[in-house]
Order: sequence, then C-alpha cells, then structure tokens
Amino acid sequence: MVADLAVIGLGYVGLPLAQEAARSGLTVLGLDIDGAVVDALNSGRSHVDDLDDADIAEMLAAGFRATTDPDELTSAAAIVVCVPTPLSDEGGPDLRAVISASEAVAGRLRPGMLVILESTTYPGTTDEVVRPLLEQTGLTAGTDFHLAFSPERIDPGNTTFGMRNTPKVVGGHTEACTAAAAAFYRRFVDTVVEAKSTREAETAKLLENTYRHVNIALVNEMAMFCHELDIDLWDVIRLASSKPFGFQPFYPGPGVGGHCIPIDPNYLSHNVRARLGYPFRFVELAQEINATMPTYVAQRVQNILNRDRKAVNGSTVLLLGVTYKRDIADQRESPAVPVARRLVALGAEVTFHDPYVPRWRVDDAELDRVPDLESALATADVVVVLQNHREYDGEMIAKNALRVLDTRGFTPASDTVEHL
Repeated sequence: MVADLAVIGLGYVGLPLAQEAARSGLTVLGLDIDGAVVDALNSGRSHVDDLDDADIAEMLAAGFRATTDPDELTSAAAIVVCVPTPLSDEGGPDLRAVISASEAVAGRLRPGMLVILESTTYPGTTDEVVRPLLEQTGLTAGTDFHLAFSPERIDPGNTTFGMRNTPKVVGGHTEACTAAAAAFYRRFVDTVVEAKSTREAETAKLLENTYRHVNIALVNEMAMFCHELDIDLWDVIRLASSKPFGFQPFYPGPGVGGHCIPIDPNYLSHNVRARLGYPFRFVELAQEINATMPTYVAQRVQNILNRDRKAVNGSTVLLLGVTYKRDIADQRESPAVPVARRLVALGAEVTFHDPYVPRWRVDDAELDRVPDLESALATADVVVVLQNHREYDGEMIAKNALRVLDTRGFTPASDTVEHL
C-alpha cells in the first residue's frame, strides 16, 4: 500500500487525524503496537469517544487500514507521530514511546519524506531527541527529509471544533520544513499557523494548557475561601462574566483530569528547572492547589456528615460521574479516583454511577455501580456530583438525594445541596 500519510499511534489524537485526512482524499495507513486496537479498527470498531463505528467504516471505505507492522512505513510520503507522553518518575515527559516511534521511522526513512511529531513534550524534543535518531541514517533534516512539530489540539467530546476547523500550529526544523508541513496540513485543515521553529510550536502547546491550569487553580482556591466566607462563587463568576472584555470564565471542580491540564504544564516546569535551575513558580503553585482539590472534596463530605451527626466511617457516599470530562467515557487522570481513594481510606462505603462507565476500579478494588440511580440517591448519606453529564437532571438529583455536594454547580441550591 502506497500511503500519503502514515499515523503512528491510533488513540485520541492519531485516529481523528487519520479520519480527517482520509475524508479529504488522502490514502492513510495507521500504525499501532496494540494488536487488539488494530484488529478492531480493521473490523470497523472504534475505541475512542469521538469516532463511532460508522466513522471507522467510512475511513475503511476511503482506503484506511491499520497495521502493527512498522515496515509498512516505508511506503508513506508523510509520517505523523501521535504516541502518548505520560509523566516520568522525575516529573518530565516519558519519551520512551516517542523514541521507539522515531527509531521505527529511522529504519524506514527515505529521501523526501516528511516527519512530524504531534506528541506533547518539552521544548527542544523534536530537534534534540527525534532529529538525531533520524539522522543516524545518514540523511539530514532540512536537506534530505523534512522534520516538523505540530501540537495536537484534540478536545474529546467537542462537537463544535474538530480536526478540520481548529487552527493547526506548525514549526519546522528549517523554513523549508515548516513550508512542507504547512502545505501537508492544508490538505485537510482549514487554517495553518506557521511558527518560527519547532521550539516555538512545542512551547505554544504548553502555554495553552498552562494558561488553563493556572486559571483553574485560581478559581479552585477561590472556591475554598468563598465557602468559608459564605460567598456564592458561582454567582460571582456569573457576574464577572457579564464584562464584555478582559475576563474569561473558569470554573472550580474536584481536580483536573485528562492528559493535558494535569500533565502538560509539568513538562514546562520540569524543563525550566532542568535547564535554568530555578522553579516555574506559577505552574508549581497551580499544581499544588489543583492536586489538593480531591482531598478538599473529601473533607467537605466529612463536614456534611458531621452536621448530620454521622461519621464518614460506615456512611454511604455515591459519586456521580467519574470521567475526567462531561459526556465522554475517558477516565485519564480523572480526579474521581483520588476522591474515591480518600473517602475509602476514611471508611466510607463508596458507590458510583456514570452513564459512560459500566465498571470502575480504584487501585485494586472494583467499586459497585448502582443499578438504579433514583433509588440510590434516596439511600446514600451523601451524593457527590463530580461530573455534570448531560444525562443527569440536576433538579431530580436535588429533589431525591438526602445530601448533595455538587462540585460542578449545576443543581439548584437548597438546604440539602452544597456547591463547591
């Protein structure tokens, strides 16, 4: 198979990329190390929230095919690397998947190829890690092949902005590399924004997520003291949002989840410490505040029970919504896990409900999923709303539950409902 594009890593980033490219008439090959994922895709079954089986069938009809064989990369004109970069034990990005993918590309690199890294990482990765591995072949980036970085901007569950209509930032190793990568993406993305180099493109991604991380930390800390001062933070945010300039609303919650917000800013702070020897104080403070939120939520549950003269030990706590984001099944870095972990450690009988999660494990234990939500609301000592899925009816929850701690602010306030 001769491919216009080979996508390495067929997860939440790589699969939507492959889909949009295939829709635009490109011949697309997908490479993944997970044989079960590859077999499912080739059989027309999706494993990510944003694509259903019909989408995969459409891709297959357009010529898409998945494989576990890296030798098939040889036929690709362009290769985009979309592999995961979790945190390492040292706090920086774990680049093992990026290195492995780069080595796979190096073994099949041909003159004229375009290689693009989309995996989120620290500034300098494309030039200092990926390029040397590729140039071990004797080919030179910018001369024999093109090398670029383009940060992924996939927002799972977003029905307004997708691969095509979200502007694509591109930074190349040379100006010619940038031009080649930009021309490639313009085949299936409406707007391409060219960066000065790979480092600026890498840093832009980290700035985007650090901006959100810091502002979420701001409102999370405000939530704590507004509660103590008997100030309705949700109304405060509503009022501030009426200003037509100079303000963008952010909302508190039980913590931050997903890959981007709790992880990506650490790449930047770790890089600053490693290279410059001093802390990125805003990021580290934001991380500290957001990391305390699950414990704070558990403490609020304990306070609610205390007012009813009940101990946490032996009380039933029902958690609603355990995914990191509303209306999707993705549980990556969900704050529901540390919330449940803390409540279990205090002796609570923790159950859960989530329309997208049939089974849920916290550490080594599988928690009970309530079969009937309405009856479970009436029997739980405290109901904690961790995610406001559209399927949930805030008024119904407030009406039927004995006590509610709503971390998303979507239930009507009453004597039995507390908002974060």
